Amino acid sequence: MRVIASILLLVLIVSAASAQSRRQKKEADAELGPTSLDPLPKERHVPKEARKRTESRGPTYNSEREYYERVEAFAKTRRKNEKMLMTPQYSDPTYFGHKRPPKKRPPHKMKFCKECGIRH
Repeated sequence: MRVIASILLLVLIVSAASAQSRRQKKEADAELGPTSLDPLPKERHVPKEARKRTESRGPTYNSEREYYERVEAFAKTRRKNEKMLMTPQYSDPTYFGHKRPPKKRPPHKMKFCKECGIRH
């Protein structure tokens, strides 16, 4: 029984010693540079420096401001279009799609209009 225990203890000591030596060899090889077994150099893990946080100066309202600018621009174009529709070209029925009211000709001199499709 003692023989088995001593052999087991000897095996554990040898395996622990060889494991430590392997680890030390790998670390030593890594410091030397790339080898044929490990051609890529290993990058050392360097912790990032703690970034200084800038003090927040409150929320920004850029998107809200841009929204109100778009709404105001749309309202301006709508007002402009309404003002344009008040001109006689669009509000007076005698113009009927013409920039200027068509001439009133006598019936025997009437011409076919390409814009509105009526003789006048």
